[in-house]
Amino acid sequence: MVAADARLGADRLRRVWDNPRVQIRFGLGIRERLQTAARAGGERFAAGRMFVERHALASAVHDPRREGGRILCYHSVGQPEWGVNDVAPARFRRQLESALESGFRFVPAADLARADGGPRDLSITFDDGARSVLTTAAPILAELGIPFSMFVVSDWSENGHRGMALDWDEILRVADLGGEIGNHSATHPDFAGLSREQTLEEIGGAAELIEKRTGIHTTTFAIPLGQSANWTGHADEAARELGYDVIYAQAEQTRPAGTVARTFVTRYDSPRIFSALLRGRFDDWEEWVSPDWRLR
Repeated sequence: MVAADARLGADRLRRVWDNPRVQIRFGLGIRERLQTAARAGGERFAAGRMFVERHALASAVHDPRREGGRILCYHSVGQPEWGVNDVAPARFRRQLESALESGFRFVPAADLARADGGPRDLSITFDDGARSVLTTAAPILAELGIPFSMFVVSDWSENGHRGMALDWDEILRVADLGGEIGNHSATHPDFAGLSREQTLEEIGGAAELIEKRTGIHTTTFAIPLGQSANWTGHADEAARELGYDVIYAQAEQTRPAGTVARTFVTRYDSPRIFSALLRGRFDDWEEWVSPDWRLR
């Protein structure tokens, strides 16, 4: 089912590229030109590809119907070293304010994960435990009265991750501010390449270290990378065996079976793109796949 949904997403993207409005905006033959550049540039081309794809999909004329709420997946706010995952502070604030002005309400992510919510419900989550969650995002969220969750990579918090990740005392400060703390693995691996034993070590080891350092017992887990190809059946079984009843993806329609959908927010999400995101125009799109696979 996931593969079929992903293939539908690729078909939709091809139709968007061939839309006359998109051809006018980006030039004739944009899909073919992106294919050629992607093959030549590899990962260096990924950021540019993401920028163009999100603008193209924002031009779609159809908004899919949605019954439940939407959980937004952020990473850092004002930490450029996080690359395409980083959202500028002013843009982050404006995204939250525009959602409130549009009639959305913000609720804890666990509420939507376990009870679905309504189409005007939103939640905020952060993956990786970046320092800016505490220093920049949390004050904005507190000012606006918005709850949030943060998923920690335990080894990064243990060793500082070159000064980019929160240490354990800082994670406790996030929790004191009302942030829910969850597990994001020990080392941020691609679980598709791990055995069951390695998976248990990654998730269970992280859980033990988080609890040892903070006293927080985590019950929610966010999959690193979080796309359709980054999670397996034995990984899902291992996580649930360890007591994780909520497992978050970083995708919507293409997410791994049994996981909770989240919508990825990127540095390129201008007011126009963020509005399209809230209307579901990226719900069958995912980032961490081969450029050839998505554009062929």
